[in-house]
Amino acid sequence: MNGATVPTASPQLTTPPSVVAPNPSSLAYVRLYLSQPVTASFIAGGAAGAVSRTVVSPLERLKILFQVQSSGMNEYKGSVWKGLTRIWQEEGFKGMMRGNGTNCIRIIPYSAVQFGSYNFYKRFMEPSPDADLSPIRRLICGGFAGITSVTFTYPLDIVRTRLSVQSASFAKLDNVTLEKLPGMWGTMKHMHKYEGGFPALYRGIVPTLAGVAPYVGLNFMVYESIRKYFTPEGEKNPSIVRRLAAGALSGAVAQTCTYPFDVLRRRFQINTMSGMGYKYKSIWDALTTIVAKEGTKGLYKGLVPNLLKVAPSMASSWLSYELTRDFLLSLKD
Repeated sequence: MNGATVPTASPQLTTPPSVVAPNPSSLAYVRLYLSQPVTASFIAGGAAGAVSRTVVSPLERLKILFQVQSSGMNEYKGSVWKGLTRIWQEEGFKGMMRGNGTNCIRIIPYSAVQFGSYNFYKRFMEPSPDADLSPIRRLICGGFAGITSVTFTYPLDIVRTRLSVQSASFAKLDNVTLEKLPGMWGTMKHMHKYEGGFPALYRGIVPTLAGVAPYVGLNFMVYESIRKYFTPEGEKNPSIVRRLAAGALSGAVAQTCTYPFDVLRRRFQINTMSGMGYKYKSIWDALTTIVAKEGTKGLYKGLVPNLLKVAPSMASSWLSYELTRDFLLSLKD
């Protein structure tokens, strides 16, 4: 055409739609991030912890009071019902839930780190991608997950114990009324200032880790094994009732096997608390002293309310975790 050349469109470099990364500020990016297995497990674990601990808060507090009560104290001696009734009569509903706020503040990151780190460690233990782990490998991953979660959140755990004990009948606190009891931050500041600084917030962590590692490991191992057994052939998930049963059974087995470590943990957490009378020098000293003064059953004080607590606690925890996790994983579809 009159010798004129027709201009051609300059080629544009384009990325196939299938590999285009979402804009970090877009909803698609958020959905993609939340649907990652470790992230979904982390968030779901936090939700599971808050739900499970709130459901059983009165039994959790009564268990702690049983654990820290020495042989010369009889204020909370007797049945679980009598103990709960006494708390209600003396402190009302606030007494039943005392320490639960701190416990939730602790348990949300604790449970989130536990479930998230378990799925993180599983990546290194899988014989092949997405392969099912053996019971022993589940036990190991769960043990490391327990150690990780406790290390991050232990100061909140020791404060939760102090809040549970300080208003009990046997706690002899001079010139302090229920209305003037220190809260979470007040207790933490007091421990830091008068009981040895930062290390005071980690008092009792050794017996805690000794008990938590096998407890969490057993919990994950037993739950996933029972869950697999409860899953009908050809289906991916068992029914909600069966998942609740699996959670209750796994918690009961793990708690019973490791309970003496829990008693030692609580005793060390109040070891320097005025009015309680405990001055253990070491784990061995605490163990021998408890057995000598309170018998072997002293290592299992509070086991009954704990087992009554652990069934609904772990059942609701595992169910909340799986429902929340599955919802988040579905966001990538």
